[in-house]
Amino acid sequence: MHFLSPCNTYSFSQERQHGAQSELVSIILLTACTIKLKLNHSIDRALAPGGSLPGTFTNVSSLIERRSPLSLTTFSLSGSNPYLELKSRTTLNHMVRMLLGRRERRSILVGVAISLGLFFFVWASYQSHSPSTKPGALHGVPEQNEDSLEPGHFGSPKQPTGGKAGPHLDEPPLPGTQLQSTDLETGVPMVPYKLDSDVKVGASTWGFNVLDKLYLRNGTFYIVANDRNVIPTKKEIIHRLGRFSTQSDEDDEGSELIQYITPAESKVILGDVATVLPGVTFLILDPPRYLTHFYHYWGEVILGAWRVYSTLAFSKDTTRLDRLPFPSRFVLPFVDNDDWRDRADINGPFMRLAFPDASMEKGDVWRDWIKVGGTHVFERAVTVNRVSAHKSPLGSVWYKMISSTQNVTAPRHFWEPIRRSVTKGLFGYTPEVGANGRPVFPPKFSPSKDGSTVDETLPVVTYVSRQSTGRRLLTSDHEGLVEALRGLEEEGLCTVRIPIMENLNLKQQLAEIASSTIIVGVHGNGLTHQIFMPPSLRSAVIEIQTPGSYAFDYWMLARNMGHKHYMIRNDSITTFSPNEWHQGIKFGAGFHGSSIPVDSAVVADLIRLRLTQPEQDVEE
Repeated sequence: MHFLSPCNTYSFSQERQHGAQSELVSIILLTACTIKLKLNHSIDRALAPGGSLPGTFTNVSSLIERRSPLSLTTFSLSGSNPYLELKSRTTLNHMVRMLLGRRERRSILVGVAISLGLFFFVWASYQSHSPSTKPGALHGVPEQNEDSLEPGHFGSPKQPTGGKAGPHLDEPPLPGTQLQSTDLETGVPMVPYKLDSDVKVGASTWGFNVLDKLYLRNGTFYIVANDRNVIPTKKEIIHRLGRFSTQSDEDDEGSELIQYITPAESKVILGDVATVLPGVTFLILDPPRYLTHFYHYWGEVILGAWRVYSTLAFSKDTTRLDRLPFPSRFVLPFVDNDDWRDRADINGPFMRLAFPDASMEKGDVWRDWIKVGGTHVFERAVTVNRVSAHKSPLGSVWYKMISSTQNVTAPRHFWEPIRRSVTKGLFGYTPEVGANGRPVFPPKFSPSKDGSTVDETLPVVTYVSRQSTGRRLLTSDHEGLVEALRGLEEEGLCTVRIPIMENLNLKQQLAEIASSTIIVGVHGNGLTHQIFMPPSLRSAVIEIQTPGSYAFDYWMLARNMGHKHYMIRNDSITTFSPNEWHQGIKFGAGFHGSSIPVDSAVVADLIRLRLTQPEQDVEE
């Protein structure tokens, strides 16, 4: 799948201008051909038996003998007699008058007049429909368009020119070089509050913000704005690095890594122009501590950033989500080398599958920008900061980094572009699940150790076993759960898969999940794989925790993915409607232990109900 980028837009405008030039050249050639045909016709008449040239000269020989001292040009004209050459030192005007009569000259003048009229009509038409640029704007980028999802076009406030741009800004852009005046204001794209409302809100929340024209100089971010009230505060964008903050930190104004200046101050502080970093940049403003974990990286950082960014496509037009440009780069300024990768080494490969065209820029690139000096400007930036995210009032409700993003209205199934990109990269297509829970063209599974076969026409129930890790079920309860699930398989209700994810390669892991309807597992990293399970009417995540516990991690993931979430605590089932949730977070005894109990009959009955009840009775 391809997405538009600023360079695509520039190429399109160039193509239209080339089209205009081609039509104009065609008109000129048409006129020239008309004149040549008239000349050839007159010569043919002269060479015909009894023929003569119009005007003063009555035969060809007298024309050839005629000399004019004003010409230094030799003409060669050939028509139906290819061997005829007329050589004369005479002006073109004199030649035309000698070869053409008054009637022929008049018809040529009329043709030239019509051609000139068409010339100016076509030129004016293309000029009026071609994108225009303003001084100080990005080279080759059209003016704002409310229907565009490109940076600088969708819902951004109109920017003042703020003075004259330097002469170099009016020059054609060079490959790899784009410049922008530094007095253009930073903006937050405005998005609909809800579909049937004219009210618009900024695409931002605590810890996750979309900012157009975010400036960077000497390791400090600058927001250029006359009115700071329309821009998120420092502590909403980047509060600090490392240590978590608390709700009592009321006096903390946020990190010194970000500064606010006015357009009047920008030229003094930032210089006259900034080098543009085009497209969409995800700025992950965190140290590596939480990035090296599959859930925290994918289930919080990437998921939260994409949810807020996807609000730019929130519309009754459902195709807008498919047209949302993917990030051009991910910048992790406080991470070096591979310090962001997880121990299982799946964060990196999943990034390459999800965002194959995006670069990963880390601390070395950040330091390069500082050494280079000057000012850079991110055409569109999506900022992420864990500490700011936890400062959200919703942080004390769900205690998760992406809590603040749950108050942002995103398109339905906003995650689908990411899931499609990953699965297409692995399998060449995207597996889906129907309303009956049955997979549509599932990927090939790895062979089962017990030799069991797979009926690919039945719903797939996947039990992600953690029996080889620290947090796991009682051995007897694990065995009882496997037996109960196999019983469902014998009933012909489903195909049961019990993969040990750490023993599978990446493609095998995704094959187990990409066509599943229900995932079962103990609270842990394996349940993060649900982000690649297709959302469907019956899709569900059944999470097992110790009695007396409730952690929101995988409930919140399921809520974002469109899966129904059930919490199993031994023999009890807890679930909530889309607008309800558990009150408070609790960690009971043995939460991280190796003796977690579960009533296998309760789990089996729940799966049976989910797969067999009528469509109208299936819980959301």
